[in-house]
Amino acid sequence: MLHLIYSFSATRGNTQSLFYAIISYPFLNPKLEDITVSINEEKIAEDSLWDGLKGYITNTGLSGKEVISHYHSLWVVERAFRIGKGTLEMRPMFHFTEKRIEAHICICFVAYKVYKELERVIRELGMKMGVDKVLEIAKTITTLRIRLPNGSVYTETLFTTPQQEAIKPLLEALDQDKNQAG
Repeated sequence: MLHLIYSFSATRGNTQSLFYAIISYPFLNPKLEDITVSINEEKIAEDSLWDGLKGYITNTGLSGKEVISHYHSLWVVERAFRIGKGTLEMRPMFHFTEKRIEAHICICFVAYKVYKELERVIRELGMKMGVDKVLEIAKTITTLRIRLPNGSVYTETLFTTPQQEAIKPLLEALDQDKNQAG
């Protein structure tokens, strides 16, 4: 088997690190004396016996069918991480105390829960757009709050584009839920 070693360096701040990657090519037979490479047809045939097969290894007491069922649900967890890292821009943080670690996890969980609730309300209203698009449009909406001489506050939300008008039912539904809860 031919192993090639690649080296590369990376700099972060004042620290430079050297990394090595070992790449294996099981189908190639190197002949180092004259530096020629040939394809190992036996290895290809041996490897092709495993084409289309997938194996699962677990340390649980689940049956084979249960393991496969749980594996097929893995996309839900992967999507949650993608939302957390993408839309919610969650990043790993180094905390010194247990309370701060718990608070960080709690904040990330609440942010994800709010995202999922927004997703549910959008689906319930039959809107034909995703949470990311709604958030992008919502960032462009202007709300005026004016304190009047008598102490009351006048509030007006300006919907100036067709996209903003499209998410108006969502904002009204969320406002109605807020008024019912308060």
